[in-house]
Amino acid sequence: MKSLKIGDKVIYPNQGLGVVEAIQQQAYDGQLFQVYNLRIICNNTLVTVPSATVLELGIRRPVTEDSIRKIFQFMGNGDVDVTTDWKGRYKEHLNLMKSGTLHDMATVLKSLYFLSRQKPLSFREKKMMEKAKELIVSEISETVAVPCSKIETKLLGTLSRSFKTAKPRVAA
Repeated sequence: MKSLKIGDKVIYPNQGLGVVEAIQQQAYDGQLFQVYNLRIICNNTLVTVPSATVLELGIRRPVTEDSIRKIFQFMGNGDVDVTTDWKGRYKEHLNLMKSGTLHDMATVLKSLYFLSRQKPLSFREKKMMEKAKELIVSEISETVAVPCSKIETKLLGTLSRSFKTAKPRVAA
């Protein structure tokens, strides 16, 4: 990723949309390092990130409108992979959430939404589904400049329609 500037919007994996508030030089162990101060929008948290670790952490710019169209196509196609072992499924979903890509978060949301229509989710899976939905909705909302409530309605409507006749691919 090219160098960030003050005011740039970024996606911090598993945290959501953030804005670069400041770029500073900080000394650590006798060396100067460039750091970004990121304000996470959803909870107003200030996070300091060394510029050298931005890519390693998965911090990225918000997706394009073309990517959003592809996400809605993916969410609406009715195909879903389901792992029956909940521990394995949870671990897999956790790793997808940590990646921070919109597609990976959409995969988690789609899978958990499908499962929630089949049976009650565990507390952890419910929380993860809500987090995935929140992160997806906030990023799409920012990109297309449409209120979160409208994006959420469209997203859930797409999922609902796609699973009316869906048949899962079950993996043990």
